[in-house]
Amino acid sequence: MHSALIVEDLPEVRAWLGDVARAAFPALQVSTAGRRDEALACVQRGRFDLALIDLGLPDGSGTDVVGALRRYQPSALPVVVTIYDDDDHLFPALQAGAFGYLLKEQPQETLVAQLLRMTQGEPPLSPPIARRVLAHFAGAGHRRDVLVRQIEAEVSLTERETEVLQRVAKGYTLPEIAQQFGLSRHTIADYIKQIYRKLNVSSRAEAALEAARRGLVNP
Repeated sequence: MHSALIVEDLPEVRAWLGDVARAAFPALQVSTAGRRDEALACVQRGRFDLALIDLGLPDGSGTDVVGALRRYQPSALPVVVTIYDDDDHLFPALQAGAFGYLLKEQPQETLVAQLLRMTQGEPPLSPPIARRVLAHFAGAGHRRDVLVRQIEAEVSLTERETEVLQRVAKGYTLPEIAQQFGLSRHTIADYIKQIYRKLNVSSRAEAALEAARRGLVNP
């Protein structure tokens, strides 16, 4: 591996993913993009061996970046790094050409070890993702997953997003929330980013008002 593209809109998480990539491949030259259109431009003008791609970008889906890499740079290895472990995100990314799918909630050393599997030709997959893929093709849990998607479609936030919103509204800091859930700051930052987008808010105060409206905290 000589060159990599990191596609992530949160600067802190973007830097963290760069550290992960360089820990796996020390000689790696890293380029970054914070938006879908910026990433697509990078794909057009640069050559990459590896790409770590977040799915939730401000101006579209990282799946589009995966597809562009497979079309224009078929030798590149696009790996999704996200908080989403559901079928609606996983399978479109794989169909677009993702070589791997990793979850941000894992420790850095685990992500590094999974990336190193690529040197043996093995796709990097977080264990829950590997199990979901196997279950999908075995037909296991299909009806359950359909029911879950139907239920989730009736609400705007997932259970974990609701829990994070409640703690944001109560005034907990990002590190405090991360400690409560046993997750990294980067993962919680990504949850907060998605919550703000779904609720169309841009500040902690607006998020707190929405949490109060939903009965998560006292007004």
